[in-house]
Amino acid sequence: MLGIPRRYSHFVFGIIQSGLTSLVATGIASLPAGGPMMFVRHWMVSWLIAWAAMLPVVLLAAPAIRAFSLRLTREESDPRAGRRGLEGRARTAAD
Repeated sequence: MLGIPRRYSHFVFGIIQSGLTSLVATGIASLPAGGPMMFVRHWMVSWLIAWAAMLPVVLLAAPAIRAFSLRLTREESDPRAGRRGLEGRARTAAD
């Protein structure tokens, strides 16, 4: 592998995610281009432009989106503990 330190994994994720997303989106947008060679040329040029535009957006927006998604969700309880296990612990603590 490249040996990039783990603390930069969010940047690597953003680069991969923005590249893949823009690749798919520009491929779909380039479908009307005439002929296979014209399609591939148009797609690659469009993809490079879209990726250059989306990379900073993804890297800057990702922390805010993550924080917002954490606010919209809640932590799940341990399914092994179950409701009974929690009640049993509360009763024991109260005794």
